[in-house]
Amino acid sequence: MKTLQVDALGVRIHATQAEMARDVAGEAQRCLQEAIQRQGSAAVILAAANSQIQSLDALVRLGGIDWSKVMLFHMDEYLGLDPTHPASFRRFLRERVADRVRPKCFHEIEGGTRLPLSECERYAALLRTQPMDLCLLGIGENGHLAFNDPPVADFQDPHRVKLVKLDEPCRRQQVGEGHFPNLDAVPQYAFTLTLPALGAARRLLCIVPERRKAAAVEAALRGPISPVCPASWLRGLAQCTLYLDAESAGRLGEV
Repeated sequence: MKTLQVDALGVRIHATQAEMARDVAGEAQRCLQEAIQRQGSAAVILAAANSQIQSLDALVRLGGIDWSKVMLFHMDEYLGLDPTHPASFRRFLRERVADRVRPKCFHEIEGGTRLPLSECERYAALLRTQPMDLCLLGIGENGHLAFNDPPVADFQDPHRVKLVKLDEPCRRQQVGEGHFPNLDAVPQYAFTLTLPALGAARRLLCIVPERRKAAAVEAALRGPISPVCPASWLRGLAQCTLYLDAESAGRLGEV
């Protein structure tokens, strides 16, 4: 493993995605154990994405966590998508985490609501009353965090949850990952936790494997801190660690 520091952000680079996933799982386990010991419960925000699959599986398999004391939140969801749809983030997290560990609760964003602005406020109210101990997130091919794409990312966003229009590169990523058959099938709008809402977590672990993320990683770490690459915002968060594999770190040169 190689490590580097970019501004306030720590970076850990592993040779393989499997090694990276084990490292993430161990750190996430420690964070949740410490929160439960400190305050009797823990709250964690989880991303639903292909990049998270190995790390979430490693965390579930690792054990050592009293999941009955852990509250799960998720960071984004498509507007108007049925919760049984294969691309639903609620379904992803239920199948890969909640149904396997039986947490204290899983607070879902109701993507099928007919009152999306009311749903934003409902979920924001949950976040206001529950401090987050841990956030597991990734970086999109366009540099997004959650669904904070470059056109809508706001480092000083006054909201905790908002409804956003997804930009085309983001929607094309969903097709490329196999979640939708074509671009027209991808919803145009989605709910997302904002950047300040994500950054309010006590600890953030950003999990970014695969070669297709290498350009976004390079922009985040080597380019300016700007909404043009929302992930560059992570460089100001001392409580965040970025986890890469050899492929996603491939454009960083020697480290």
